[in-house]
Formats: sequence, C-alpha cells, structure tokens
Amino acid sequence: MVAGADLRPRHFGWHIDGLVATITLDRPERKNPLTFDSYAELTETFRALTSMTDVRAVVITGAGGNFCSGGDVHEIIGPLVAMRDAGDTEGLVRFTRMTGDLVKAMRACPQPIVAAIDGICAGAGAILAMASDLRVGTARSKVGFLFVRVGLSGADMGACAILPRIIGQGRASDLLFTGRFIDGTEAERWGFYNRLVGEDVLLTEATSLARGLAQGPSFAHAVTKRSLQAEWHMSVDEAISAEAEAQALCMQTEDFARAYRAFVAKRSPEFEGN
Repeated sequence: MVAGADLRPRHFGWHIDGLVATITLDRPERKNPLTFDSYAELTETFRALTSMTDVRAVVITGAGGNFCSGGDVHEIIGPLVAMRDAGDTEGLVRFTRMTGDLVKAMRACPQPIVAAIDGICAGAGAILAMASDLRVGTARSKVGFLFVRVGLSGADMGACAILPRIIGQGRASDLLFTGRFIDGTEAERWGFYNRLVGEDVLLTEATSLARGLAQGPSFAHAVTKRSLQAEWHMSVDEAISAEAEAQALCMQTEDFARAYRAFVAKRSPEFEGN
C-alpha cells in the first residue's frame, strides 16, 4: 500500500492536508502545459491513488491564475510533428494511448476528483477538467477543446464519449467541431461547471468541497464513481440490477451501521471508510 505522503512527484505539486490531496500543475510561466513526463507521472499518481487509504478526495488545479494550456507546443507538439515527418506511426499511437491512459487512471481511481479551474483551460487541460468528477470554475476562466485548431479531431482522450454526457450531444458537438472557448458563465450554464466562484476563493471553495466528500463514506463514494461510469453501457433494467448488488455491498460496511447509530443518537455520523 502506498501512502500519499510517500509520493514525491517531480513534474507537478503534490500536497496533502488531512484526507485531501492537491495536485498543482506548476509551470505558470507557460500557463501550466503538460509534457511527456507530466503525462506519465500524473497517470502513475492516479493509479497509485487506488491503494491510498489516507487520501479520500483529490483537488487538481493550476498555478499562476491558469489551469492548463494543454500539451506543451515545444516539448510535445514539435516532437509529434517530427514523428509524423519520419513516418513513425507507432510512435504517434504510443503517445495517444499514453494520454488516454491518464483519463482511464482518473476515472478508475476511487476518490472523487474536484477540478479547480481559473484562467486558461485548453486542449488536454480541458480534458483533465472533463475527466474530473466535479468542476469548480471562475467567471474569467476560458474552456476550449482546441484540437480542431491544430488539424486534429475532437476525438481525443475520450472527449467524444465523456463530454456529451456532461453537457449534451449538441453542445459537445459545438465545442469539438469549432474549438471555440467558452467563458465560466457559459460553462456553468451548460453544466460543465458544477459551481462558479470568485477567483480569490477558488481553491478554498474547491478544497472545501473535496474535504466534505472526504469526510463522507469513502467506500460508498467509490461505488458511486464506479457505477456512474459502468452504467453508461447498461440498459436501465441492467443498471437497476447492478445498483441493487452495489447497494447491498455498501449495506455491509461499518459506515452504514455508524450512520444509523448516529441518527438514533441524534448526532452527525463520523465515517471511517470501511
């Protein structure tokens, strides 16, 4: 088992306060772009979270007033064009599979992920926000799925599957075909943001949300997250049957009994995650 405090990532900030881990994309001079190394290390981190019982919720944010500007033009886009020029199709596929692995790891980690979004949230940065479970943004933030602007499709890192489920097929089509930015007000109206807050309290509000989730029944939260994803592929009848099994499993936890005892005693339950 890996303890959150044991992680020492080199390509982004990692901080634990209580039961909440905060990931900070920290290249503010370039609006926090991703590199080959940060992609890989983020994937490893979210995979490691699967066995971190000392972390019950995660916040992902960016330094310097921006979330993430996407893949670094010089450190990623340039090498990819060189691969293209060399006819290295296998190298291009390795890269696209690696980026998709990050989204898979985010969706598979049991902890709820809260994205705190200010400033630019573009390209792969918008994907990171999309792959999170909840999104808190600011009015001045700008979200854009920019792949079409560099001659690529909107079919990147699961965007064509996940984004329509958040904001609807028509709105997702708008963003993925045009590559246009939407500001925070439109992002909240469309349902991409769960809430809109001032930039001066963004991280505080996102962390407060994550802390509230962390104090809840973490086993049950993991079941909710897993079910939200698994049931995309099910009929309603299949989903009802799957949820019956999942809920019966949750009823076997100590947290379920703790909640009942707390209710009888007229006090708030203290969940321990088992």
